[in-house]
Amino acid sequence: MSEVAQRSKRPWGRLLLLGGIVLAGAFLARIFGLQEALNLKNLAHLKAWIERFGPFAPLVFMAGYILAVIFFVPGLPITVLGGVAFGPIWGTVYVSIASTIGVALTFLIARYGARGMVERWVAESPRLTKIDQAVAHHGWRIVMITRLVPLFPFNLQNYAYGLTRIGFWSYLLTSWPCMLPATAAYTFAGGALSEAGGDIQRTLLYLGIAGSLLVLVSLLPRWLHKTSPATDDLLR
Repeated sequence: MSEVAQRSKRPWGRLLLLGGIVLAGAFLARIFGLQEALNLKNLAHLKAWIERFGPFAPLVFMAGYILAVIFFVPGLPITVLGGVAFGPIWGTVYVSIASTIGVALTFLIARYGARGMVERWVAESPRLTKIDQAVAHHGWRIVMITRLVPLFPFNLQNYAYGLTRIGFWSYLLTSWPCMLPATAAYTFAGGALSEAGGDIQRTLLYLGIAGSLLVLVSLLPRWLHKTSPATDDLLR
């Protein structure tokens, strides 16, 4: 077999391997009830479980968060858990690091490992098929908009960007700061939950910060719609 023929088969091998890993992870998460376990009612039990790891608890939490991003597990309960388990400040730090690593890995999987499979996923969403064209015209601004405004499913758009022409570092350095406001809002909400029944003033402070950030995030779609033509391209 020629060297060219061997090279042509290697991408298919990586596609099948990575695709199998992603599908197996999503299947196992559903079978074992992982998504149901990560609901707000179970946060106290999950906090106690994480704390058993002592000084390694942040690493365990971040590893779990990264896997959740890759395997399409909803990120909101885990983000709140970060605030419950580690407080709003460190929770924001750990969630920000883990979510940034997670979106970087999904981007690389889509671009270099499982492109064909991701193309089929994206083809099922008419809105997501517009991302590539919009990125060609507006570049990193499209990443900014989709991170700040919930126009598209978060987990799927992570993979979708791997199919576009945007560069990896432009994607990552735009994603990180634009995910921070929502991250901080939910970790501060988690911090307020962990303080419930304790320091009332601190609880109210955390709730106030979380509420202010959520209001800010909710106002962003209107502001971006007025100031950025890229938003119109996505919604058209």
